[in-house]
Amino acid sequence: MKRKSVGELEELILLAIGAIQSTVYAQAIQDEILFHAKRRIDITAIHSVLRRLGTKGFIDSELGGISKDRGGRSKRFVKLTVEGRALLDETILIRMEFYKRLLKNSQS
Repeated sequence: MKRKSVGELEELILLAIGAIQSTVYAQAIQDEILFHAKRRIDITAIHSVLRRLGTKGFIDSELGGISKDRGGRSKRFVKLTVEGRALLDETILIRMEFYKRLLKNSQS
């Protein structure tokens, strides 16, 4: 079976979704990444990535209620799926293993 993978921006957005642990929507993700990663990501790029992550099965989403302050539009709320969390867990283990080897090689 072919392993599903994500790029660096997709991974960063998945991490932000998991870290927020409350009402998660595109603007909250943008704010989280700006604050913690010091990266400004265009909101349309975030929406594109969210669509890809949904297609890959790493997030679920649902529409919230219509809001007057949003011009009659509703927010799309997202959350990690079990598959999305498993991907993040696997990714961090792989990265940590490489980093441990880097540290070991640096001390030699």
